[in-house]
Amino acid sequence: MILPPATLGMLGGGQLGRFFVLAAHELGYKVWVLDPDPNSPAGKAADRHLCAEYDDFAALDQFAAGCAAVTTEFENVPAGTLEYLAKFIPVRPNADAVGICQNRVAEKSFLRANGIPHAAFAAINSVADLEAAGTELFPGILKVARFGYDGKGQARVTSREEAIAAFQAFKNEPCVLEQMLKLDYEVSVVLARDEQGHTKCFPVAENQHSGGILDVSIAPARSSACQRDSAQEIAEHIAAKLGYIGTLGVEFFVSHGELYVNEMAPRPHNSGHYTVDACVTSQYEQQVRALCGLPLGDARAHSAAVMVNLLGDIWYDASQPGPDAHGAYREPDWSKLYAVSNLKLHLYGKHHARPGRKMGHFTVLDADPAKALAVALAARAAIGIKEE
Repeated sequence: MILPPATLGMLGGGQLGRFFVLAAHELGYKVWVLDPDPNSPAGKAADRHLCAEYDDFAALDQFAAGCAAVTTEFENVPAGTLEYLAKFIPVRPNADAVGICQNRVAEKSFLRANGIPHAAFAAINSVADLEAAGTELFPGILKVARFGYDGKGQARVTSREEAIAAFQAFKNEPCVLEQMLKLDYEVSVVLARDEQGHTKCFPVAENQHSGGILDVSIAPARSSACQRDSAQEIAEHIAAKLGYIGTLGVEFFVSHGELYVNEMAPRPHNSGHYTVDACVTSQYEQQVRALCGLPLGDARAHSAAVMVNLLGDIWYDASQPGPDAHGAYREPDWSKLYAVSNLKLHLYGKHHARPGRKMGHFTVLDADPAKALAVALAARAAIGIKEE
């Protein structure tokens, strides 16, 4: 075990890293953050912020010398960085697991090789691959293999011609073409797995998106107990096949009542924010525990929860003139949220809001899931989030 007051390392400085820093501090650890953004939210909360690129080997040497173990808060940290640090200190999750999750072709191929349910797909490296793609893949979604998130780097295509045009718009980057499923809804499982293979799953969340970005998560999901159990079993199987150590998020499509894995996130997941307020142990504390070799905490929920994302759009008043088309910049009226007694507000401390940027979230807790949802949606409207 790595025990306090050891120093832990976090690659990445966004809100997920910030929650990790706060959880580690509560357990008695110090944390260093390596992130190139001088205004990184996690860097501001950490004991030390190394403001450097992920391939800056001088900074990585400092990181390795000062930290007892390292983890990551987002999947696009280069696998080579993880491999380099692993020569000196424990890195969890390992580079192989992260490498699979950060490349959609590798990810889909992993699912297929392990018999895990997923939508039909084809790897696309050239126009010729699109010309050869099976007709069952249309209509489909063309996604860049790397660095696509929150709906970026994706295009819905109804025909081969549209797919070719989208591929060329993506500058012929490697992609996957996925069959478009008829969705009932989407769910996710966040779990933690330790070095001995022990796994703890958090309650399954039901997720609603707006513009490709997570909007609302409802936990527990409004699905059958059998389906929730199946989703957790599939997520545990994925973690075992990856040899995963840490906190892992697995997103599912539900189509005609059947589960299909959409994506895997080798880190805490936005849909698991609710665990901070609604569970005995949060997904971030589990990340600390798995990294340090501590026994995993109880993942049980003590309340139903509904989480609502707060994007930078609500910092702009479109009715007032501003320097751009978004309108006048102003701070939202947080008193409307603080007036709700069973609502927990979390702001990430990002230095500037912009439309589409995740600036915070709130979670509503209640013994009655339906009441939690009704209160959350009312608070969402009160703070100025409009229905799509």
